[in-house]
Amino acid sequence: MIIDTVKFDDKGLVPAIVQDYKDGEVVMFAWMNRESLKLTLETGVMTYWTRSRQKLWVKGESSGNTQEVKEAYIDCDADCLVFKVEQKGMGAACHTGHRSCFYRKIGFPGGELETVGEKLFDPKDVYK
Repeated sequence: MIIDTVKFDDKGLVPAIVQDYKDGEVVMFAWMNRESLKLTLETGVMTYWTRSRQKLWVKGESSGNTQEVKEAYIDCDADCLVFKVEQKGMGAACHTGHRSCFYRKIGFPGGELETVGEKLFDPKDVYK
């Protein structure tokens, strides 16, 4: 079973990079523990471990913006995962309402931030 191959860190976590299945855009990064990975593999719906709330988190449980797994990969060291997903609901992966959590571009040189990502909903309308 793949879970036995994964090298979880000393806190029992493994990083998960999430990409849009159709265009490859990185839409988010999150942490997974053994249980969240098991649930993701069993259900085909992305489930994470939230460090701030110290609990399992099914992506979209509040917003309806779930992620259906289409493909999954493990890196050569078995300590990082990549999931290609179909974003359901309004199509936003980020709690800010943006399609991707990586919606701000860092300018070089200088480091200025520029908003480049598409905003698909207003969080005030979704998270009451």
